[in-house]
Amino acid sequence: MAKQFKIVKDKIPSLRERCRLVENPNDPAILELINEMHDYLVLSQDEEYAQKHHIREGVGLAAPQIGQNLRMLVVYYKDYVDDKEVEIDHRLINPKIVSESVKKVALSAGEGCLSVDDAHPGYVYRPYKIIVKAFDAKEGKEVFITARGYESIVLQHELDHLDGVLFYDHISKKDPFERIENSELI
Repeated sequence: MAKQFKIVKDKIPSLRERCRLVENPNDPAILELINEMHDYLVLSQDEEYAQKHHIREGVGLAAPQIGQNLRMLVVYYKDYVDDKEVEIDHRLINPKIVSESVKKVALSAGEGCLSVDDAHPGYVYRPYKIIVKAFDAKEGKEVFITARGYESIVLQHELDHLDGVLFYDHISKKDPFERIENSELI
């Protein structure tokens, strides 16, 4: 049975704080917490489980969303690459973007968030391709992850949480659906 977390909502000031680095990524308590976050996320995608426990489906979760001011995040979802199902499964501690593309990407339907109940329509432009350096709790070592498109968007959304930034902070106040040069909608 996965741990049930109370998701911190966007009206709570702690969600706007910059998170602390994790001193020891191999600390058993840290590894247990990140694995519990992962299990919660996986189960949120099980419709029956989610309804029974009154939780929303998510593809990413950052530690501040569960009240922990730590630089940790998880991403989990299934995707198709060349007609093959693949799992995107990240359990990252102290992640940091070390490179990003000039080309931008945004979700045509806009972004959502487990911590945000209100609708915030508009495009959230993010770099199409990023390289993230992090301690991978699943692998037990430092890794570099190259992400493009949707995976890049999800990772950047969760990374923003670690700096107290929410997706709607990126939406243009003047023209929420503005199309920008060198960008793609997916």
